[in-house]
Amino acid sequence: MKRLFDLVLASIAACLLALPIAVLAILVRVTSPGPALYWSNRVGRHNQIFSMPKFRSMRVDTPAVATHLLKDPKNHLTPIGSFLRKSSLDELPQLWSIIKGDMSFVGPRPALFNQDDLIALRTECGVHQLVPGLTGWAQVNGRDELPIPEKVKLDEEYLRNHSLSFDLKILLLTFARVLRSKGVTH
Repeated sequence: MKRLFDLVLASIAACLLALPIAVLAILVRVTSPGPALYWSNRVGRHNQIFSMPKFRSMRVDTPAVATHLLKDPKNHLTPIGSFLRKSSLDELPQLWSIIKGDMSFVGPRPALFNQDDLIALRTECGVHQLVPGLTGWAQVNGRDELPIPEKVKLDEEYLRNHSLSFDLKILLLTFARVLRSKGVTH
């Protein structure tokens, strides 16, 4: 049921958002050198690596590490990078990952391939069994502001309680938080 929900909703969203996605791709290309999309190696279900697209918000020479690990993240942003991140519009290409089945709308956010501490804790708690999500319980409860052990506790809570109604609640909370740009690292 969850896969069908994801597939139908992602297909509808991709159709409705095709024009804004195209406009954003053009804006990324004309405001900084390099491709419009950044393909990030992420950890998916059962710790399998997959490539996740995002609109590129950082310069092409930025190291592939979590933003909080960069010495001065603002120095790596493209001219529209801060806007893309603050508005979460950089995440729109992940509709492709949902349609493909690498991601779901709701689940734990996919870890970067080199976030060994996060991957190990999630595996220890069984969270690695879940399909990663565009949003999740941890995202609506602090997002980038949460320390890794707290994120994993929330991911584990989602593992124990996930259901269609819980997913709908998380989607509604996500929408509210994105409108307020709450918990987003710029």
